[in-house]
Amino acid sequence: PAPAEAGRAPSPPDGGWGWAVVFGAFVSIGFAYAFPKGLAIFFKEIQDFFGTSYSEIAWVSSIMLATTYGAGPISSILVNRYGSRPVVMFGGLLCGVGMISAAFCTSILQLYICVGFITGFGLALNLQPSVIIIGKYFLKRRPIANGLAMAGSPVMLCTLAPLNQFLFDNFGWRGSFLILGAILLNCCVAGALFRPIGAGTALVKAQVNKEEKDALKEKIVEDGPMEKKIEEEEGKDCFEKVNQYLDFSLFKHRGFLIYLIGNVLMFLGFFAPIVFLAPYAKHTGIDEYSAAFLLSILAIVDMVARPATGIVANSRWVRPRIQYFFSFAIAFNGACHLLCPLASSYTGLIVYSSFFGLAFGMVCAMLFETLMDLVGAARFTSAVGLVTIAECCTILLGPPIGGILIDTFGDYKYMFIKCGAVMVLAGTFLFIMNYYNYRMLAKEEKERKTKGEDPKSVRTENEGKINWNKDSTQDGPELEPLREKGEGVKKEMNGT
Repeated sequence: PAPAEAGRAPSPPDGGWGWAVVFGAFVSIGFAYAFPKGLAIFFKEIQDFFGTSYSEIAWVSSIMLATTYGAGPISSILVNRYGSRPVVMFGGLLCGVGMISAAFCTSILQLYICVGFITGFGLALNLQPSVIIIGKYFLKRRPIANGLAMAGSPVMLCTLAPLNQFLFDNFGWRGSFLILGAILLNCCVAGALFRPIGAGTALVKAQVNKEEKDALKEKIVEDGPMEKKIEEEEGKDCFEKVNQYLDFSLFKHRGFLIYLIGNVLMFLGFFAPIVFLAPYAKHTGIDEYSAAFLLSILAIVDMVARPATGIVANSRWVRPRIQYFFSFAIAFNGACHLLCPLASSYTGLIVYSSFFGLAFGMVCAMLFETLMDLVGAARFTSAVGLVTIAECCTILLGPPIGGILIDTFGDYKYMFIKCGAVMVLAGTFLFIMNYYNYRMLAKEEKERKTKGEDPKSVRTENEGKINWNKDSTQDGPELEPLREKGEGVKKEMNGT
């Protein structure tokens, strides 16, 4: 390209090495989502070993999930500062250390620390960077790419459920934790695939000869912008420095707030049913392998549902109103839980697991796609961090509340009814509020046209898709190779 183009961020390739990135995200996201659910196989035995209640053992998964989501802002800041690749590789190392340490625990409190906090934080460093980098590599095919990457969760769950039962039968829960710690180190390999998007095109600036670069550097030094930039950096307070990595102006974004409230409510009943599915089956007298097989059935259906949902969501009929589709998926998920108490036999539980897998896959495939649709790719990194820290409270409380209901009434049906009612309420809320949001956007657009304003001067819901090339220059180290080499030319273009 001409030198004038050298400072601009590259467009998302929508393919090429992006598919290798999708595979790496497939592995990382798969472990991040499936691993806390797969550990439910060991809960009954660990509960008997330490003499704890249902609610106490449920805290292991709750703390792990809450840490995975609560550490979202930290993960986002690290991605903005260092890029996705080193963050995911360090997260994989933490996961392995946490599970290997858990094999030597002598109390339930130590399990909370090793499995809950250390492994949970490692999974957080796997989840957010994997989701973020897909947005860097894909635009037109982004729903499909997200659906394929999110399919890692059911594939891993389908594998981990019988594997964990096999490991427990042969090595006990301590030996199983040692082996699982070694398996989690594969996240480091997945992270190595997350090549920064600008790395392959970093030679663009080489077309500008050395004399031109020297001249531009001299001009920048004479005009003094670097000194001014340093002074501005020193003058910023703590909040402004944090705001560089987390865009708190999103809390003024109507669509973002609607998404945030609906998701916080949804997660109160999202994970508890899958955590207690295998223990519920054992409670009804079903043997261990058949109980574990229910998770495999759920995962197999989920595995098909996620890519299929991505394809449907990418169609020209659904994508313009993808928020409605997301709301329906959440309500459908809740309806499955409300009907679960009617499944009194193993056949009934198989039917429930199949519908649950379909509904669960639909929600997960669109979970981040709908957020990116609202805030745009340029602000997505900050949005993920802010959403996950808000969601961690309800994620933390969901399974223990379910455990308390089981301990209090001695029956699992009240836990399923609670989760179903909460999710139906969340889906209804999102549907109504998204309808209101779309109406307000249409009204505001009509007013702008009446007043003769330029629509591009107003930040809209689809800003990231409209202004990709302009906004993506703020996205951090993923584009660093081009930015560093094109900085001088970019400043010349801006008149400095």
